Amino acid sequence: MAIADPANVTMDLPRRDARDKLLGRTRYTVDQSLPRMLHAAVLRSEVASARIVRIDTSRATKMPGVRAIALAEDAPGMHGIGIADHPLFAYDVIRFHGEQIAAVAADTYEQAQAAVRAIEVELEPLDPVLTMAEALAPDARLVHPDWKSYEILFEGGARGGNVAWEATVVRGDTEKAFAREDVIVVESCFRVGRQNHVSLEPRAAVASYEDGRYHIETSTQAPWTVRNQTAKLLGVPPSQVRVTVPPVGGGFGQKFDCTLEPYAAILARKSGRPVRLVYSRQEEMLTCLCRENAEIKIRSAVTRDGEIVGREAVVLMDCGAYGGEQIFLTTMTAHTLMGNYRLGSVKLASRAIYTNTAPNGAFRACNGVYNTFALKRHTDEICEAVGMDPLEFRRRNVLGDGDLGATGQVFEGEVLGPMLDRMASLRDKSPSLEHRAGNRLYGRATVVGTWFIFVGPSTATINLNADGTATLVTAGVEIGQGTMVQAMPQIVAHELGLHPDDVIVRTADTDAAGLDLGVGGGRTTVSVGAASRAAAEEVRNKILKAASELLQVAPEKLVLRNRRVEIAGVEGSGMTIASVVQHAQRATGPVVGSGSFTNPGVASMPGCAAGHFIDALEIPVFSVHDCEVAVDPDTGHVEVLSYKVVQDVGRALNPRAIYGQIQGGVTQGLGYALHEELTIGENGCIRQSSLETYRVPLALDTVPVQIDLYEGAPSIGPLGTKGAGEVPILNVAAAVACAVANATGRRVQQTPLTPPRVLGLLLGREPAIELPHIADDWWENVLMKRPSIPVRRS
Repeated sequence: MAIADPANVTMDLPRRDARDKLLGRTRYTVDQSLPRMLHAAVLRSEVASARIVRIDTSRATKMPGVRAIALAEDAPGMHGIGIADHPLFAYDVIRFHGEQIAAVAADTYEQAQAAVRAIEVELEPLDPVLTMAEALAPDARLVHPDWKSYEILFEGGARGGNVAWEATVVRGDTEKAFAREDVIVVESCFRVGRQNHVSLEPRAAVASYEDGRYHIETSTQAPWTVRNQTAKLLGVPPSQVRVTVPPVGGGFGQKFDCTLEPYAAILARKSGRPVRLVYSRQEEMLTCLCRENAEIKIRSAVTRDGEIVGREAVVLMDCGAYGGEQIFLTTMTAHTLMGNYRLGSVKLASRAIYTNTAPNGAFRACNGVYNTFALKRHTDEICEAVGMDPLEFRRRNVLGDGDLGATGQVFEGEVLGPMLDRMASLRDKSPSLEHRAGNRLYGRATVVGTWFIFVGPSTATINLNADGTATLVTAGVEIGQGTMVQAMPQIVAHELGLHPDDVIVRTADTDAAGLDLGVGGGRTTVSVGAASRAAAEEVRNKILKAASELLQVAPEKLVLRNRRVEIAGVEGSGMTIASVVQHAQRATGPVVGSGSFTNPGVASMPGCAAGHFIDALEIPVFSVHDCEVAVDPDTGHVEVLSYKVVQDVGRALNPRAIYGQIQGGVTQGLGYALHEELTIGENGCIRQSSLETYRVPLALDTVPVQIDLYEGAPSIGPLGTKGAGEVPILNVAAAVACAVANATGRRVQQTPLTPPRVLGLLLGREPAIELPHIADDWWENVLMKRPSIPVRRS
């Protein structure tokens, strides 16, 4: 067995959890069971908008097996991100089809469901506001008439009417840029639909209440968020809530927020018994916190030689009935839609809009996937207008060392340019597959994308065991990405001279591990990895000190490798790490180290951004994708012939793991680009309520991806790493859409590119996307108006 080489941490390490998962031995939250456990079911609204006149639970209470019923009075508080606008249970108004009204715990799930059906609810229907256009109409009914009374959790964003939150960017003078006589103005509009995460494991929780404390075992990406939000809703100190997390059967952002856990906790307290709550697949489809539907209007002022002197845009994001994560995601627009290219001046408004639909939330590369699609299509329309080759335009304009981002952040290093060169080399090595198109229409496109990693706080503790192994304790969660079972053991083993298999990784437990922001945005390897490395450094120093005393050699002349403490340059000398630990335990006590990490953030231009949770990119991550497609002119079917990826990884700790993430991310992105879309019916209900009606990529839809990992870009991550799991999906819809546009010669403004939609484009029957509710004088309607910020570097 190879031991981690201190000079080279890179290893193609197999997943330690692979065999158990393949054989079905892994126990997820849905597999957990406790003695005397009850089963819960939730009563949900079957209308999108109504006043609650009366709720009568008397008949349900007397039904067989019923042990507890929870209503709004059991959790009167409100929660949210940025704004506390979301009650746990609807108590006076129904705001979306599927909203929670009550929850029941009974001896069996069937009994709980029967009791739910027995609860009587009298409603006074209201006309629902189902689209963003309706929500922004001058006479629109307010989804939240009392929006002014809500607690503000984060200062800075503008709000008003059905605009839950608005974030803006103003840098330079766009009016002057668009008034120049030497520019061509290109304007584009785009519309995208919702996407369901379709995690194999649904959201699930098992809660118990003992000795005045709640214990919640749950399938979540963010145990500390669940702990703190549950405590707030239940009106107890956070220390009274313990959250533990078994392996998670997929998350993709769906499980980044607190959702069903408080219901199980309340029922556990009221019944005095453990309670299991698992959402059905239909509940997951109807209330899953989808990738939001959005509308984008963007225009650019560009000179004949391809310089972008000004850019203005409005992005409307449907947050559904409650602000939730969409409030935060308004921040992302500045770095996704306004990313990649040098811009002389910028004016941007990103708005989360209330509608009477199910709330939306984070989904892998949230906000970035559709903004990258819109930006790439807009870029190609610019190239057509100025008569420039799209690849040449990208080469001239991509961000480089010392360039300013949208919010005035100064970028470091030349990354995207060399990555485009890498893609050109990758294309040269593998011939075009145009011949496979036959009589179909052939198209190809190369696109670039920018993501960012927001790190946030993480902590780690390492206990060195008497047998020389190490136990790592963090609040990091393994959601299938492999970080906790591959990257973390590699980082710790690298510091301590062990093999990664010698590192035991504890599952997340908020009683044992310190604060962590959660798994999302590509932050885990960077944040939890940096905290783990800091903890390992403390352990390393303690081992070297103890070994120095035993070997009578100065610590700086000792090295840790091959599970030994050796004298530098003398292989096989010294003693085993296990022997040193055993001595230290007797002499000074257990060998333990702790580490923490956060980042103060990257400076942006003062006064440039408003309403943003993050002013600038903490760790930029870049990607270049290339796609070849064949379009059937008779059916509109799109076949992806080849797919290539050059991805910025900082430093690849485990190339095999990154390849898996890229292949999976591209496949998921192809689903978004070609198949997946949730639509809202006239009653406000999501039409695609099962996997029979929601089309996800199947095995035969998978396209082998050619991959080139680009290393060496600047990163504050441990050992130069960057997150690799979020980025692979970022460019896919953009690459496919641009390739289809090149194949058909038609203007692609909407995803997914289903056969009927593509056929409509070919036949001229697909109507052009117009967004009249985003008027040409849109800036006059922006809630937060600020003067232009001169272009300068802080």
